[in-house]
Amino acid sequence: MHIPDGFIDIPTSVAFAGLAATGVAISLKGARSSLDEKTAPLAGLTATFIFAVQMLNFPVAAGTSGHLLGGALAAVLVGPWAASLALTVVLLMQALLFADGGLTALGLNIFNMSLVGVWVGYLIFILVKKFLPKNKSSISIAAFLAGLISVPCAAAGFVLQYAIGGTATFSISQVLTAMLGTHFLIGIGEGVITALAVGAVMASRSDLVYGYKGTTQLLETRVNK
Repeated sequence: MHIPDGFIDIPTSVAFAGLAATGVAISLKGARSSLDEKTAPLAGLTATFIFAVQMLNFPVAAGTSGHLLGGALAAVLVGPWAASLALTVVLLMQALLFADGGLTALGLNIFNMSLVGVWVGYLIFILVKKFLPKNKSSISIAAFLAGLISVPCAAAGFVLQYAIGGTATFSISQVLTAMLGTHFLIGIGEGVITALAVGAVMASRSDLVYGYKGTTQLLETRVNK
């Protein structure tokens, strides 16, 4: 998922860098109103967790491997605004310290993972949650589907960028098939990790989970006979 230097031409990279910068600026403004002294530390911990877990790869198929993107996970835990900022910091540190993703492609990667991955994941989470019972288990189920769907959607962002300014000789249909097929499988792992991580936080401090705020527990009325 991390795009290296030279895979997308410079004009396209510059254009998406502008879109990414605009999205990050808007997220910075939104995060100021969504974070407080209780949830701000969780945002930092979430970024640290995603940074560490992205270094771990799991096998997928045909010799390929994948790793957690973390967009849906961060969105459910700390909200989409703070999640976009957290992923941006992670991608910036990876590019500078580990050359994981090129510097000229940083805007491309931020657009795909910090914006598309986060916001698609969050919108899926909100949509699924509306159709589920209002309890803690539903949060984990919605988080699983958010993680699952967010990954191929982020991969679709790369396909769009490649269609506009790809420098390789692969056809767009080849890239589309390879990216969506592989990243759907990666999305399954993403969904499982997202659900487990959200469930773990819900079990101890559900009051800190952004996606759980405003969810009211169903009360059971019993009549003693």
